[in-house]
Amino acid sequence: MHKLIRFIILFLIFTSCTSQTKYGDPEVDPAKIQSKFMDWWAYQSRNIMLSRDYIALDESSKEISKKVFLNALANESFIPIRLKSADSVYCYKLFKILPKSDTSIKATINQEAFDALKNYEMEGKPFSEFSFKDLDGNLITNESMNGKIVVIKCWYIHCAACIKEFPKVNALVSKYKDRKDIIFISLAEDTPEQLKTFLARKTLSYSVIPNMKTYMNEKLDLNAFPTHFILDKAGVIKKVVSNYESLEVALEKESKN
Repeated sequence: MHKLIRFIILFLIFTSCTSQTKYGDPEVDPAKIQSKFMDWWAYQSRNIMLSRDYIALDESSKEISKKVFLNALANESFIPIRLKSADSVYCYKLFKILPKSDTSIKATINQEAFDALKNYEMEGKPFSEFSFKDLDGNLITNESMNGKIVVIKCWYIHCAACIKEFPKVNALVSKYKDRKDIIFISLAEDTPEQLKTFLARKTLSYSVIPNMKTYMNEKLDLNAFPTHFILDKAGVIKKVVSNYESLEVALEKESKN
């Protein structure tokens, strides 16, 4: 009997240790990274993409849903840290924000996570009713997009981050130029005249639809730019992301379906 009890205890200790180390250690020290706002922001902006697919862990290393993870970041006092793993595996874990940390860290991560959660909750739903003409006079509707993978970039001409990614999104259009089942559309807040003047200097390879501020505010409920949508061939939103890196990964995955 004593041997059996001893065996059970050793088994529990072993499985507990295995569970704790399953996902690896944090790739940075969670305490040190919070010592200065710019240290944390440099890490966050380079290494954490809340819109991508990843394994989400709570502070006790228990696997949780992405929605629960984002909700904790948006409404509580946590930062996400990636755990060491193979390059193709992304595992983010919640770590408590320390009492002495710069208050800007909490405010920034709360806002980023709020936007990411709102985007995530749009996934799996049909794209809003759509019928508009682009700058070349082409009518684009839900029906005309049916049967195609649709990439949509939401932007405006005074958004520096939106313009900065032009070369990368143009390269993405070029990469898929032979795929007739993939189309690229952009929704811009600005007037046709403003866009034509601007795009004469800054080339964008997407179809550009002007005067979309009201649609993006009221139908899509956007408050952060750029925002990118990927729709499947049935017009369902498969992914909503805020940066080119996540867009590239998501489109690569969807293009294989």
